[in-house]
Amino acid sequence: MKKTLIVTGGAGFIGSALVRYLIEQTEHEVINLDKLTYAGNLESLKTVETNKRYHFEQADIGDAEATEKIFNQYQPDAILHLAAESHVDRSIDGPGTFIQTNVFGTFTLLDVSRKYLAKLDAHKKDAFRFVHVSTDEVYGSLGETGYFSETTAYDPRSPYSASKAASDHIAKAWYHTYGLPVVVTNCSNNYGPYQFPEKLVPTVILKALAGEAIPVYGDGGAIRDWLYVDDHVRGILAALENGKLGETYNIGTNNEKNTVEMVTAICDLLDELVENPKLAKHIDLLTFVKDRPGHDRRYAIDATKMKQELGWAPQESFVTGLRKTVQWYLENQGWCENVLDGSYQLERQGTV
Repeated sequence: MKKTLIVTGGAGFIGSALVRYLIEQTEHEVINLDKLTYAGNLESLKTVETNKRYHFEQADIGDAEATEKIFNQYQPDAILHLAAESHVDRSIDGPGTFIQTNVFGTFTLLDVSRKYLAKLDAHKKDAFRFVHVSTDEVYGSLGETGYFSETTAYDPRSPYSASKAASDHIAKAWYHTYGLPVVVTNCSNNYGPYQFPEKLVPTVILKALAGEAIPVYGDGGAIRDWLYVDDHVRGILAALENGKLGETYNIGTNNEKNTVEMVTAICDLLDELVENPKLAKHIDLLTFVKDRPGHDRRYAIDATKMKQELGWAPQESFVTGLRKTVQWYLENQGWCENVLDGSYQLERQGTV
């Protein structure tokens, strides 16, 4: 059934992947509500920007008046809430922005949704959904064994993860207190095309191509579960379509790699795909730097609930997903140059 969907943060990395998928693979009407901060780029939506089912509204989710106006104009059937400040290093340098966007912004969006829901007729009210997209970082740091499940206690360690943990709790509170039909998803580390180059995968690719030192925090032993962005998108939509109200669903792939393993895999692909007469191997550029303050050691997700209840499973393996990602960056270096407009040039952040 065709729906009208508001995607907050639709010009960001995961948000733009979701918007492109919705326009290219479904019949839904899509409203991209994005403030266009440094990590939001409309260039990521060039392939869909002229589609009649796509609409862009520049607004801050923390601006209740502007957000309410957009709701009233488009009469959405669901909200897919991805708008967030998301880089741990930036949260160390400037935590206030993360509290403002992730906590206050989410509260404002939820409250606008609550008031909007109250005005709907019974049929549309029953069909309305609010999908709150979050991160596995809210669970804290794992030891050498074990996995995050939907019942794992929250234990955030950074300003970023603390702000997302707060937003998760607020979303659940709006379900229990006000009956807002909320579904929460918590994902593992995403990678793929169009990711802003402050994150590990694009940073490694761009540093390697430039023949510059590839910075690896600490001993490079921090472990993450790596999720290809389009698989995450399919998981979000599975939660929208079939998720139980008030429930949480963890989206992950059991692709655990530590930082050195991840950098090595990227460099091996670059060795295969790019000729650089100045380098024997791209991995030779690896350089260990001072660790991130409070760096979580290991994340790993148990996605059994997603698979059993929603029928979701990743379509990309780590090998296929990483190859697609590296090839995309090699073919789209102009996009990288455009988004790195002088305000950020891959310099280290979050060193306290």
